[in-house]
Amino acid sequence: MNALREKIVREIRERGPIPFSRYMELCLYDPELGYYSRHVEQFGKTGDFYTSSDVHAVFGRVMARQFEEIWRILGRPEKITVKELGPGRGLFAQDVLDWSEKKFPDFYDALHYVLIERSAPLCQRIAANLKPRLKAGKAEVVAAYERVAGVVIVFANEFFDALPVEILSERGSLRVDVRNGRLVETWVPSSAEELEFLDRYSVHPENGERLEIGFDARSAMTQTAEFEKGFVVAIDYGYTREEQLAGRHRGTLKAIRQHAVSMSPYEAPGEQDLTADVNFTALAAAVEKHGLRAERLVTQSQFLMGIAETNQFADAFEDCRLPQERTKVALQLKHLVTPAGMGESFHVLVASKGVELERVSKLAGFSFGKSTPA
Repeated sequence: MNALREKIVREIRERGPIPFSRYMELCLYDPELGYYSRHVEQFGKTGDFYTSSDVHAVFGRVMARQFEEIWRILGRPEKITVKELGPGRGLFAQDVLDWSEKKFPDFYDALHYVLIERSAPLCQRIAANLKPRLKAGKAEVVAAYERVAGVVIVFANEFFDALPVEILSERGSLRVDVRNGRLVETWVPSSAEELEFLDRYSVHPENGERLEIGFDARSAMTQTAEFEKGFVVAIDYGYTREEQLAGRHRGTLKAIRQHAVSMSPYEAPGEQDLTADVNFTALAAAVEKHGLRAERLVTQSQFLMGIAETNQFADAFEDCRLPQERTKVALQLKHLVTPAGMGESFHVLVASKGVELERVSKLAGFSFGKSTPA
């Protein structure tokens, strides 16, 4: 039995069956034994998964271009804070800062970058990767989100999908128990809060179905919306309530190990990633309660293509000197924007506060295909 399983079993025996969200919280975020707390390399091709920032620096470069446009839409403030949730190793932040300094010096002068990461090992990686930026005060690492006065861009890439979820079925709400030394599933009646969430943002599970409820994701999004003026940009794989009504995205919890889906979330706690698709209907409602306006969802492909349309992704190829280098970058770019890669499975939620609607709708990220005749 691994150490985290022993800890989980001990908690269940002391307190009784635990909600699945508590089990997932321990598996991912236990300070010593959780998946994101261990001293291993989870990211990249040799790990269990990779994000857009692991594919190529162009993701950060293109987003730097979009952040700079947002800064201009916000009136070119003397100071703007970019707060990144779950920044991993800090590669995206590094690419944004490097490209902004090179291409958008006025924006760079105004920019302060805050990386919000609670994993101590990942904070160490960030410290190593961003040492010059941290030393110069251009960036900082904090363990929790804090409200900041002034103008803000909150950015989250594959953050909300890694937050704990509850699991519901027609039998009720899932609990994790111990029987004969093994982790087993039991069910209790769904709470009024869970049923209200299904009514407002999801659907009720049919026989044999399981659905996830992301209370933690909704709470995190609500917290990020507490600013005076600015934007939230969230990129993740997920769905809307309308898609669930159409029968899609039901039962999306996955356990991932070395880029392969594992058979069970109860195998090797703390040694595999647990993730669930994001309910964008609930996230949009969360920010709108705090005075933000959520724009229509677009795919990552549409968003990146819109930003890069004017220069044909020149940001990606600028450093290429040889034909084979261009070929390699083209393949990496293809992974970011095509349906076979991340392009169609990831969606982008943009919400704004204190900005005219007309100006927001003209963001480059929303421009792809607008000029095409109907």
